[in-house]
Amino acid sequence: MPQSFANLLIHVIFSTKHRRNSIDDEWSTRLYEYLSGTLRKLGSPLIVGGGMPDHVHLLVSLSRETSVVELVRNVKANSSRWIHETIPNRSDFAWQAGYAAFSVSESAVMDVRQYIEQQQKHHQTRSFRDELLTFLDKHRIKYDEKYVWE
Repeated sequence: MPQSFANLLIHVIFSTKHRRNSIDDEWSTRLYEYLSGTLRKLGSPLIVGGGMPDHVHLLVSLSRETSVVELVRNVKANSSRWIHETIPNRSDFAWQAGYAAFSVSESAVMDVRQYIEQQQKHHQTRSFRDELLTFLDKHRIKYDEKYVWE
């Protein structure tokens, strides 16, 4: 085949260090705009981003030339730097060391988009801990819970 084709959609979730409520409503929109720009520069456009004060969800169209680990490393490093330089009183901000990433089929994009857009609603009845463990179980990812949390 003379060309390469790919449609790699991933749902990435990561939290703030120690799951602290560090992302304020007053600047979260700017954060997602920054994340979107960073992802665009990596050739992996953001479809939708959302989250809570202690974690983010990103639905991304992954470039076939970028690995998930490279993408997440760049997004976290650049956004941490941006937060330190731009947001008052957040010089100690940090992301957790790890992340979760799940493949998304094209037929599920609208459901995942809606899920991410409705984070506030979901977390009225469910903790981030329960949410993440449910995702890990749903996607049949083996884990030892004592190593999931910092």
